[in-house]
Amino acid sequence: MNPLLRRTLPALAIGLGACAGAAQAVQPVDGALRQQWREQAIAYEHGEGVPRDAAQAVRLYCQAALAGDAVSAFNLGWMHANGRGLSRNDALAAHWFARAALLGDERAAEMFKRLGVAAEKPDCVRDAERREARAASEQAERAEQQREAERKAALATAYRAHVDGAEQQRIMKIVYRLAPRYGLEPGLVYAVIRAESNFNVHAVSDKNAQGLMQLIPETAARFAISKPFDAEQNIRGGMSYLRWLLSYFRGQVPLAVAAYNAGEGAVDKHGGIPPFAETRDYVRRIQRFYALTEHPFDPTIAPASPLLAQTVSARP
Repeated sequence: MNPLLRRTLPALAIGLGACAGAAQAVQPVDGALRQQWREQAIAYEHGEGVPRDAAQAVRLYCQAALAGDAVSAFNLGWMHANGRGLSRNDALAAHWFARAALLGDERAAEMFKRLGVAAEKPDCVRDAERREARAASEQAERAEQQREAERKAALATAYRAHVDGAEQQRIMKIVYRLAPRYGLEPGLVYAVIRAESNFNVHAVSDKNAQGLMQLIPETAARFAISKPFDAEQNIRGGMSYLRWLLSYFRGQVPLAVAAYNAGEGAVDKHGGIPPFAETRDYVRRIQRFYALTEHPFDPTIAPASPLLAQTVSARP
C-alpha cells in the first residue's frame, strides 16, 4: 500500500461510518456476475447500444459495488462528483470513492481526499442494509423458532418416554396378575402385546383390530369382550384366544402366534406358518422376545389341530 493510501484510510473509515459495516455484510458474488453488472451499467451511463439511463446505471453500479466491485464504486463516485446524468452531490461521491478505496482502488483514495466532505450514505446502500438487517433478523428468528421447536420436541419425547414407561409398567402389572389364571407365561403375552400394539391401548389397525392385543370384533365377541379399549378387558380377551390357540396347536408357539396373526384356519390350510410376509415377520418378532418354541397347554381347552391330532397331549 502506498503512503498516500495509508495516510488516507483513517479518514475513509470516518467518512464511511456505518457504510463500512454494510460493505462487510454484503454476501460475496461471483466475479463474472459483478463484471456483467458493471458492463451493463457502463452501457447505460454512456448510451452504448441502449438508451442512456443514469438511474439504471446507478442501480447496476450500486449492485456491483455492494458485491465488492471497486471499479463500479469508483464510477459511481465519478458520476456524483461530476454530475454525469445526475445532480452533483459531493457527499454521495465521497461515499463511493471511500468504498472504492477500501476495496483497493488507490485513485479513489485521492479523490476522496480532494473532495474533503463527509460521506453520505446513498439510498441503495440504505436499502441494502435494511434488506440485510431484515434477512439477519428473519434468520435469527427462524433459528430461535428451530431451537424452540427442538426444545419442545425434546421435552415431548422425554414426557412420552416417562408416560410410556409408566403405562407399560401398568400394563405389565395386569399381565403378571392375569397370566397365571390363563396358564400363560407373561413373557409370551408381553411379546404379543409389543408386536401387536407396542403397548398402545387405543391402537386400531386397518382391519379394525383394536386395543393392546388387537382384537378384531369377532374375536372380542367370541371371548365376551365388550370394551376392547379397556386395558384389562383387552388383555383378558387376548389371553383367552392365545390360551385357546396353544391348546389347539398343542403348545407349539410358532404355530399359535402365526394363528394369532393370520387365523387358525390359515395355519391349518397351509400346513404350518402361512407363506405371508406379514405373518412370517410377525412370528420372527414374537420369537425375538420369546425364544421358546413350546409352551405348556391345557388339552381340554380345544381339540387338537388336524396338523397335530396325533401329538401327545400336555407336558407334565
